[in-house]
Amino acid sequence: MPSFQKRGRPRRRRPRECHRYLLFYKPYGVLSTFTDPEGRPTLSQYIDVPEQVYAAGRLDMNSEGLLFLTNDGWVNHRLTHPRYKLPKTYLVQVEGIPTPEALDALRRGVMIKGRRTAPAEVELLEEPPALPPRPRPVTPHGPTRWLRIVLREGRKRQVRHMTAAVGLPTLRLVRVAIGPLTIDGLEPGQWRDLTLDELRELRQILSRASGSRR
Repeated sequence: MPSFQKRGRPRRRRPRECHRYLLFYKPYGVLSTFTDPEGRPTLSQYIDVPEQVYAAGRLDMNSEGLLFLTNDGWVNHRLTHPRYKLPKTYLVQVEGIPTPEALDALRRGVMIKGRRTAPAEVELLEEPPALPPRPRPVTPHGPTRWLRIVLREGRKRQVRHMTAAVGLPTLRLVRVAIGPLTIDGLEPGQWRDLTLDELRELRQILSRASGSRR
């Protein structure tokens, strides 16, 4: 029996939307979109699902690592809006030897286009991380080191601008985690659906972050 609104007009039942949540290891040289007017490599060459999903927080073409894709607007908004401060973890190869002063500056915040970045977690790694080789190898002009950087904001090309501001150009950038979600178990070009446990944990974290802003 159909349900009715006021004035006796029938109310159509909206089909229940099927939400999809994907983790994808974006390779070097691939855009974080599904189309490109210039014909460059895009996500469509790797991901073919019926749902219209979008990346919640992009990586530039020359960066690699974890992308979260969904058609759930509630989750997408909270993953990308800086007010929720969801940590994102990066492994960063820089050219040069980071000094204690440079590391402290990155932790405290540096000026980028007239605005200071938020405090960040920055760790100098003793050994290079175990990562898949990049199709186009890095060609440094001197010694390099690896940093682990955790940000809670997401400006465009922020990590690259931050390291450049302290005299350490970024040579390779790999995002390895978004909140509790990690790239573990994926190779470049591979994707998978979130498990129910992962989705439940993520929603709990985002709900707590929403409550803390009220």
